[in-house]
Amino acid sequence: MIIVTGGAGFIGSNLVKALNQRGIDDILVVDNLQNADKVKNLADLSISDYMDKHEFADVMASNRDIESVSAVFHEGACSDTMASDGKYVLENNFTYSKLLFRFCQQHAAQYIYASSASVYGAGEVFVEEPSYESTLNAYAYSKLLFDNFVRHQIRAYGEIEFQCVGLRYFNVYGPREQHKGRMASVAWHFYHQYQANKQVKLFAGSDSYADGEQLRDFVSVHDVVKVNLFLLDNPHVNGIFNVGTGRAQSFNDVAIAVVNRCRNLDGESSLSFDEAISRGEISYVAMPEALHGKYQSYTCADMSRLKKAGYSSEFDTVETGVFNYVDYLTDGRS
Repeated sequence: MIIVTGGAGFIGSNLVKALNQRGIDDILVVDNLQNADKVKNLADLSISDYMDKHEFADVMASNRDIESVSAVFHEGACSDTMASDGKYVLENNFTYSKLLFRFCQQHAAQYIYASSASVYGAGEVFVEEPSYESTLNAYAYSKLLFDNFVRHQIRAYGEIEFQCVGLRYFNVYGPREQHKGRMASVAWHFYHQYQANKQVKLFAGSDSYADGEQLRDFVSVHDVVKVNLFLLDNPHVNGIFNVGTGRAQSFNDVAIAVVNRCRNLDGESSLSFDEAISRGEISYVAMPEALHGKYQSYTCADMSRLKKAGYSSEFDTVETGVFNYVDYLTDGRS
């Protein structure tokens, strides 16, 4: 059996779909369905069982028997970077992750878990080393705390006897994120803004960056899933790895990709960026006060470590990935 926590969520449900495409359906999905919109992500998937995350925590804590487990993909988390309840965030993202670590240790199961590029804070070097890590919010701190717990286990006890891999996701976008609301990707928000008003709104400039020119490493969820499956297929690979494209692209790049693909699907020609600005199809709004000092204006994954581990597939550019995503959204699937 394979367990996917957060399996009804964004990355988790895409993982389950990819496992199904491999002919694997002996999958236990663990999640919290208080947000009933996430049920849509499970409707077309084949799984063997579902368990609420609190019930599964009880199973782990009590050492109750569970069917033979070969791997755990831990995608479940409180992902709200603006969350103010630090106790809640740490219980979800740190304590729960430790329970799963012990569970995988007991079952000798592969453990592939979601970390986050937010652990790098406002830095401009994105290498998987402590000297480059500095968190800006409780979410990022919870992710770094667990990464450091794993590092400590390795230092204290030598090589861990089961696969344990942390994946520092950069800015992920793609299908099955509709339930995330304000935490959905900018590609999702830009698409829905354009469909409603024929206009995309971006944050004005910040941290010396011009309007919409803040740079992020935007990575398609399809590429994220491919990395996860690579690790499933290579249980000898351990450690903490960045998962981005290795390219920093601007929010303006995402916006013009959304605008032009929407226009093309409506039978209209593409615009240059300057034309989109002059026509009002791209505009800017002030950054919310709540984000000041907590906003990453630049991210770009150093992919050297993952490539050294043997991963060689190419990653979609914004232009390719966002075009495909707009096609998906236009088909009415989100």
